[in-house]
Amino acid sequence: MVQDSDAEQLIADPTVPPNTEEVAERLNLYRYLNADNAGEYLQLMRLFTETLLTDLSASEAHEALVRAVPDLTLTVDDIENRCRQLVLWGNLVPSVRDARVATVSEWLRSRSRYQVSKLGGRVHRQVDEVVRASEGAREVARELLGGTVQTLQRILGHLDVRPVDADALAGDVTTVFNNQRLFAESATDFYAFVQSRVSRYDLGGPEYAAFKTMLLTYVDLISADVARHAPAVAALLEEIEGRVDLLLATLDSMPGLASAAGQPTERSPGRSREDWADLTAWYTGRRGRSGPVQLRAAADQALGQLIANAKRMLAAAGTGVSRRADLLRLAVWFDEADAPTAHRLFDAAFGAYPARHLLGGPNEDSGRAGATTSWWDSDPVDIPLSLRERGDRIARGRASRVPDPGLDRERLLAEAQEELDRKRAAAAELAAAGDLDGARLTPAARELLLDRLSDLIAIDQALGGPATSTDTDANLVVTATPIAGRRTVIHCADGDLTVHDLELRADPASASTDYTGANASGHGADARPVREETTA
Repeated sequence: MVQDSDAEQLIADPTVPPNTEEVAERLNLYRYLNADNAGEYLQLMRLFTETLLTDLSASEAHEALVRAVPDLTLTVDDIENRCRQLVLWGNLVPSVRDARVATVSEWLRSRSRYQVSKLGGRVHRQVDEVVRASEGAREVARELLGGTVQTLQRILGHLDVRPVDADALAGDVTTVFNNQRLFAESATDFYAFVQSRVSRYDLGGPEYAAFKTMLLTYVDLISADVARHAPAVAALLEEIEGRVDLLLATLDSMPGLASAAGQPTERSPGRSREDWADLTAWYTGRRGRSGPVQLRAAADQALGQLIANAKRMLAAAGTGVSRRADLLRLAVWFDEADAPTAHRLFDAAFGAYPARHLLGGPNEDSGRAGATTSWWDSDPVDIPLSLRERGDRIARGRASRVPDPGLDRERLLAEAQEELDRKRAAAAELAAAGDLDGARLTPAARELLLDRLSDLIAIDQALGGPATSTDTDANLVVTATPIAGRRTVIHCADGDLTVHDLELRADPASASTDYTGANASGHGADARPVREETTA
């Protein structure tokens, strides 16, 4: 729920968000509907909104609820807690009326009194309206269109007389907008019900006949009323539009509600130029499709779907969607079959045979699926569209073009070249550092060094002498010399790497001649395993 000022701001500039804190507070008003004790909150809110300005304490609310619900299990303290929670959500407000009591205990129970807030009462009235609404169709208030024409004519008559009768004019203006709101809401609910029913594919028999009669007669009645009165309403609204300044000035001259603390007041409909512009646009279609056009389109769509359902029901051939006749025939077979035949018939009709693989799915057998493997555990098999939708393998259409792999090849080559460039840059950084003890490297250079060390450790964990690991692509040679007690510390931006009992050095592969060969390692009894740790 957004205030009028926020709505106007969104219309003027959709990129400016409304007051999110205020919106969150408004949404809190609905939290009692899905709370843990939603039923108890509904009973309390219904108690506070059933009469005008209900002012109750927790004990009085408990007594009223006990009379309404004799098997109530809530205590006075529970109701007090529920009321305080509703105050936090904004549905109730504390009352300032002093309670008249005879004893201190009664004062302690009656000192906290509550009454419903403005928005809390409005929310609960909406909730009660939704809860008590039926699942059937709602009648469209089509009779209001003729009354709207007469009321607009009276408004023009009021504006022709001097002085203007402000009270009579205000009553007719309010009547016009209230009638329009009721007509639009009832029409929206009716066509929503129609679409929810007409889209069902299981309509048949008496249900379809009753729905067809209702739709053909009632929709035609609504369309006739709209076609007869909507042009007259649009013409009268356009005539009033030229005299809206006098109308608004007359309504503003009447005594109204003054705003408190600078907060805007909610005025009755028809008191602003925007209200009249919206009403005129609804009938004339200045801002897109008009309301009468939308109603005719909804009626045409509903009738078209009804005809489609009739064609489906009357079709003697084709798969269709309804399997009513097939199911009735199957029921007759079940009724005439004995128990073993019924079991076989059920298995054949509903595909309830045990799942077994015939190993005819994939072109290359992976060896993981056998004749006894469940479908849940095996790899899925792609079924051609023709076989899946139509039950045959006939090729339809023309063969698709063979895709050109040139762009993918260029992309993969570019990615490989970028990866090689990054690797050579890291190798050049290591070679420039030489002795790696105390060197400051980038994370990429450190990862390349760890890769070279992993190659050495993979060959032999107990190094007895100097060992090297060569990467010819990156032009890098890493030499690891085991020295007891020696630590090589490498500094990086995201932490330090410490390698114990090894002296590490990096050199270019083209300039290195002092190594035993690529991926060679020495052996010795005093060699210790390489340990590495990262210090954040």
